[in-house]
Amino acid sequence: MDNYEFISQNLSEIDSQIKQACQTTGRDCENVKLICVSKTKPVEMLKAAYNAGYREFGENKVQEITLKAPEMPDDTIFHMIGHLQKNKVKKAVQYAEIIHSVDSYELAEVINNEAGKINKVQKILIEINIASEESKYGVKTESVAGLIKKLSEFENIKICGLMCVAPFTEEAESNRQYFRTMQNLLIDINSLNINNVNMDILSMGMSGDFKVAIEEGATHVRVGTAIFGERDYTKK
Repeated sequence: MDNYEFISQNLSEIDSQIKQACQTTGRDCENVKLICVSKTKPVEMLKAAYNAGYREFGENKVQEITLKAPEMPDDTIFHMIGHLQKNKVKKAVQYAEIIHSVDSYELAEVINNEAGKINKVQKILIEINIASEESKYGVKTESVAGLIKKLSEFENIKICGLMCVAPFTEEAESNRQYFRTMQNLLIDINSLNINNVNMDILSMGMSGDFKVAIEEGATHVRVGTAIFGERDYTKK
């Protein structure tokens, strides 16, 4: 096995940055969860993070979760953070604690049906295309409330909050406007008092901008490269 000591060192540094961001805004660090984004990485790397005390991992592809979950201890929590195809929902519901990337009524309907088959109430987040980027999935901000009202009728899903993938940028500060909009959107939707909907999760911020995201209210930050290093997408 390769030496993965750098992973625990990186995690310690990220923890320090999370604490600093919380102190800046007077937030309790207990209210911010670090999701270790382990997509494309071998299970040995996940185990290194697990051994350093971390339990929550994010994957972009259902097939990666299905391969890695059986190799990890039972208290490992997996988040489905990538675009989810309807034909992969059955496995996602089986393994994912939270599905972050729900962006349509049709997808939510399939999740509800598959969750019902195994007597599960699946936690979901609604993905917002916060910067209206054509290359990204997600619901437009003006359509979110209407979609959530429709989804609130489903018995086997629980809408827990919102997720976004902010634009890639070298300047983290430039994404503050989008994170602030997400926070306001969450507050606005909660104020509508939609039946069965009380959202408290904001999944936003990645390796390059998670500190700004925390300052603007992120409850879950999805950090991969800063923990595990750059990804090699040429490996299958």
